Amino acid sequence: MGKIVIEPLSRLEGHGKVTITLDENGNPKDVKLHITALRGFEQFVVGRPAEEVPRIVPRICGICQTPHHLASVKAVDNAWDVEIPEPAKKLRELMNIGNIIHSHALHFYFLAAPDFVLGVDADPKIRNVIGVIDKAPEVAKQAIELRKFGQKIVEMIGGKAIHPVTGIPGGQAKRLTEEERDELLKDIDRMIEYAKNGVELIKKLNEQYMDLIKTLGVIDTWYLGLVKDGKHNVYDGTLRFLSPDGKEKVEFKPNEYLDYIGEHVVSYNYVKHPFYKKVGYPEGIYRVGPLSMLNVCNSMETDLAEEYRKEFFDIFGFPANQSLAYHHARLIELVKACEKAKILLEDNDITSDDIKAEVEPKAGNGVGVVYAPRGVLIHNYETDENGIVVKANMIVASTHNVPTMEKAIQQAAKEIFK
Repeated sequence: MGKIVIEPLSRLEGHGKVTITLDENGNPKDVKLHITALRGFEQFVVGRPAEEVPRIVPRICGICQTPHHLASVKAVDNAWDVEIPEPAKKLRELMNIGNIIHSHALHFYFLAAPDFVLGVDADPKIRNVIGVIDKAPEVAKQAIELRKFGQKIVEMIGGKAIHPVTGIPGGQAKRLTEEERDELLKDIDRMIEYAKNGVELIKKLNEQYMDLIKTLGVIDTWYLGLVKDGKHNVYDGTLRFLSPDGKEKVEFKPNEYLDYIGEHVVSYNYVKHPFYKKVGYPEGIYRVGPLSMLNVCNSMETDLAEEYRKEFFDIFGFPANQSLAYHHARLIELVKACEKAKILLEDNDITSDDIKAEVEPKAGNGVGVVYAPRGVLIHNYETDENGIVVKANMIVASTHNVPTMEKAIQQAAKEIFK
């Protein structure tokens, strides 16, 4: 027996490694995905006034800071029984959409595209974003423009592009001015076109790599996503599980998540393995993120994205279980994000100054759920009578996916070793 260790994993948001244990014939006997970084934020926030926590937790992730900020402030609102004004909800949703535009463009064009645009056999020295810029400069330019636009939305609404601060218990601390709204609107149609170009690009790449897409990382799992009235939503709504065969849907409120989601401890990871409780572990492991969101929703909220969603399932079948189809799903979500941003920017509520409700700190238990670019994000805080956090639980989007990522790597390793 021998071992192959891939460390560090590159083009990854975080720290990890893969260990492949070989049998006496040199074939994979066991494959493990190790997440090697300990974050500890569930303990960092204990003892803090709850209103401070939304400004602490964005440091969990350098890419998904905005959803952490929003899930956190939603959890505090929920714990203190606060109903925020409708314009504040729309501002928060638009802020989250800005992060999704930035992050989806980053994830595909910077982390995934080097393998597809340059080819899986290209020299690793050039298989990176610089290689993409050299080979497809117009594609790279549009990716940079999309990221810049998304960050501009977050900065205008959230006060800062990287670690937003304006989400406060009861609503928002800053309104969007008419001038800021108009500045964003003048670029939005161009961003929609760039996002559409991304979908057309991935369709061409799919044709080129379909043999790999239908071979590597193809696994049957449960799926978890966020829907509102059955439609794809990134800020509000209910959680929905979908069975591996697509026949069973189980919907529940964010506050009920502990009745449906369990966390299994493994010895070789700093993260736990979440699973659907009613099925058990490991049969109940599930995926989140763009692939899962398209699988669980009945439809998209916007017209063009809905056309792309239907086309997606014509290509991959329903439910889509190919891990490499995540890229196509992600770019459809990018189109939807740009379309929805335009809808919100054209809504008069978006520049309203009715953005803050009265708040009284108190004892309570609250759950905040939003859709982060990697998938469903859950924050849960318990506060005492002074509004101090006494207990916290967070299930980060990538954490949901860890056991299924490992399963996909196991399947891919067997295929590659053949």
